[in-house]
Amino acid sequence: VQRFISEDRLPHLLLYGPPGTGKTSTILACARQLYREREFSSMVLELNASDDRGIDIVRGPILSFASTRTIFKKGFKLVILDEADAMTQDAQNALRRVIEKFTENTRFCLICNYLSKIIPALQSRCTRFRFGPLTPELMVPRLQHVVQEEGVDVSEDGMKALVTLSNGDMRRALNILQSTSMAFGKVTEENVYTCTGHPLKSDIANILDWMLNQDFSTAYRKITELKMLKGLALQDILTEIHLFVHRVDFPPSVRIQLLIKMADIEYRLAAGTSEKVQLSSLIAAFQVTRDLIVAEA
Repeated sequence: VQRFISEDRLPHLLLYGPPGTGKTSTILACARQLYREREFSSMVLELNASDDRGIDIVRGPILSFASTRTIFKKGFKLVILDEADAMTQDAQNALRRVIEKFTENTRFCLICNYLSKIIPALQSRCTRFRFGPLTPELMVPRLQHVVQEEGVDVSEDGMKALVTLSNGDMRRALNILQSTSMAFGKVTEENVYTCTGHPLKSDIANILDWMLNQDFSTAYRKITELKMLKGLALQDILTEIHLFVHRVDFPPSVRIQLLIKMADIEYRLAAGTSEKVQLSSLIAAFQVTRDLIVAEA
C-alpha cells in the first residue's frame, strides 16, 4: 500500500477481515497521506453502513461525486465504502458500472468483514487485502503504549489475559482494558476475566475435576452453584473445557466420543435450548467418558 501511494498509483481496494484489525484506520491513513487537510473533504467521500447506501445513493451522490473531475488538481478522488457487506445486491450491482466508468478520476475502497457477501463482479475489479487477526507480538507493544500514556496499572498476567480474550481484535482489547481499569483500578488476570464475565482457568479446572471425579448429583450441584455465583454462561464454560479436553491425556477413542458429544451440546445451545438440561447432558458425557477410561484400564 505504501508503494501504491508513493508512486501515486492506487488501485481500487477491497480490504476484508475480522473487526478491530485496522482496515478503516489503514485507508484513512492513506487518505491523510494522499490529500492535504483542506482538500480532504472535497476529495474523499466516506460512507458507513449506518449511512444510507441503497441503490439510489449509488446512482445519486456516489455517481455525481465520482463523475466530477477535480479542476486545477491532478490525482484522483477517493470513495470509501465501509461495511460494504451490508450493501444490498442491487446497490453492489449498480456500483460495478460506476467503478468501471470513472476509474480515471476516482478510486474506490470497499471495506468488509466477510468477503463472501461481496459480489464476485466487484471482487474482480479490486485489489484484495486480507487483514488477519492481530498477533500478540503486534498487540502487546500497542497496549503497553496506551498503558504508559494513560498510567494504568497492568500486571503481566493481566496483559496476557487481554490478548487471549480479544482474539486478535485490537478494538476489543482496548475496550476490555478500559472497562477493567475503571471497574477494578488494577488490571490483573482475575479482574479481566471477572469484568468480561469469562470463566477463570481455575474455575474450569475445578469444573473438569468435579465432572470426572464426583458423582453426578454432587457435580451438578457444585457447577450450578458456581454458575450462579459467578454468572457464567454454559456456552463459555463449554468453549474453555474444549481446550482442556485437548490437553488432558485421554485415550484417543474416548476423546473422540467426548468431543462429538460436546459438539452436539454446543449445537443445541446455539439453537436456544435449556441450559439446565444441557449442563446435565455435559456432566453425563464426562461421566460416561470416565467409566469408559476405567473399563479400558
